[in-house]
Amino acid sequence: MTTAQQTMTTQEIADRLVAMCRKGQILEAQEELFAEEVVSHEPAHSPTPIAIGKANVQEKGRRFAAMIEERRSGSFSDPIVGGNYFSIVCTLDATLKGVGKVVWDEICVFGVKDGKVISEQFFY
Repeated sequence: MTTAQQTMTTQEIADRLVAMCRKGQILEAQEELFAEEVVSHEPAHSPTPIAIGKANVQEKGRRFAAMIEERRSGSFSDPIVGGNYFSIVCTLDATLKGVGKVVWDEICVFGVKDGKVISEQFFY
């Protein structure tokens, strides 16, 4: 089997990421699917700074998860793939420590290269 045959396509990565997120395996999805040099961008109004590198992106995720006091609902849409990018819609209705109740509808855009997620950007 050649290296090209072993590399997951953007669609396969998108489908796997969504399936894992729907099971609550977000950190595991990052470990499996993200490149070491992944970059995570939040909106300009977010208090969360850019995270560079898989370990920093995972730590950002752990910090966010620790902020959740109560999760009332949430969902992940099926992915839409275009070239080396895919997007999903994430929703969250939760109470966050120090923030209070939030209801988010967010567009998440992921970039893929060489069979790994190299970027994620959130719009909310």
